[in-house]
Amino acid sequence: MIIQQTKLVDCYEIIPDIYHDERGRLTKTFHQDTFAAHKLQTRFVEQYYSSSRKKVLRGLHFQLPPHQHVKLVTCLFGMIVDAVVDLRVGSPTYGQYALFDLSAEKGNMVYVPEGMAHGFYVVSESAIVVNNASSVYSPEYDCGIRWDSVGIPWEDDHPILSQKDRSLVPFPLFQSPFVYEK
Repeated sequence: MIIQQTKLVDCYEIIPDIYHDERGRLTKTFHQDTFAAHKLQTRFVEQYYSSSRKKVLRGLHFQLPPHQHVKLVTCLFGMIVDAVVDLRVGSPTYGQYALFDLSAEKGNMVYVPEGMAHGFYVVSESAIVVNNASSVYSPEYDCGIRWDSVGIPWEDDHPILSQKDRSLVPFPLFQSPFVYEK
């Protein structure tokens, strides 16, 4: 397993170990000792997945304190463009984004730390995306910023969005409660 620092402070792309044989393949998506050696979260308390069709954009989502969480995101079927935005005031990468091509074929993952927004756009005909979270979903602390408010060059100017995602506040109007600590 390779853990690579991305251009966003504390956000990592994880390249898993993939083993092939005549039966197919086995992908190791988590190894506690490897994560701990890199000082990454090793306790995930909730896992969920979404099924989406081509041109769907989900995001940019996060949970507010005190229910903020780390996410470990992977695409089990299909291909997505995954986006992470740093919302931590005082961070050297505050307001910046990073994009990742996540696919079932590559098996790669994104480690999204607390204080960052996350979203994705489906490139393939359909996709299944799995999220592991370090805190349980809390509807009253669920939040987000508009998908088109931080300059991300999405592949589509008119994606399929939920009503909730269409009504999120633009990034310039978002008063971030997250503070960078290092």
